[in-house]
Amino acid sequence: MEILSYEWLIAHAKDPSDRLTQAFAGAIHSSRHHPGMEPRAMFGTDEGFEDIMDRYFPDALRNAGMVKRETAAVGCEALCGEEFGDLLNLLMEHRTRPDIESEWLAFAIATACMGNDHLYQDMGLPNRQVLSGLMEEYFTSLFVRNSGNMKWKKFLYKQLCDRAEVQACRAPSCGVCIDYLKCFGPEEGPAN
Repeated sequence: MEILSYEWLIAHAKDPSDRLTQAFAGAIHSSRHHPGMEPRAMFGTDEGFEDIMDRYFPDALRNAGMVKRETAAVGCEALCGEEFGDLLNLLMEHRTRPDIESEWLAFAIATACMGNDHLYQDMGLPNRQVLSGLMEEYFTSLFVRNSGNMKWKKFLYKQLCDRAEVQACRAPSCGVCIDYLKCFGPEEGPAN
């Protein structure tokens, strides 16, 4: 089993059935497959990554022979530049509570948004409902705004487009847009 793969992390998890643990495992796993993303960088600092590993995957780093590093701040640019930073800021502004888990989850979601599949898949979650539950608990105001049950990655990017006053849907109403099913349809099939 490859170190830092989803399966390896879950095998070292304190509580493999915990949805936050699954989200962190999936985001760490996903980050390894995208240029410019290093798992240690995705939570802002080496210390943030190590804190998550210690809390959710105890002894995993030691068992893998990975040593702790000196803390080094990492800017959002180290991941994917402005896009990552904008997503992270959006999520941080909408945290339900200002706790460290919400901050870590914001980093994990922003990182997973850089992937090519549905957000829940890029996070290694079993289904969209688990992601929706995390959004409802940790980012309640965004969850409530998604009243049309739009797919989460598309919804987050639409929020960024709305902030920038960019019209993502050419039709006067999403309900008559030719891309309606791509945004609001079922989760099976290509993520587009």
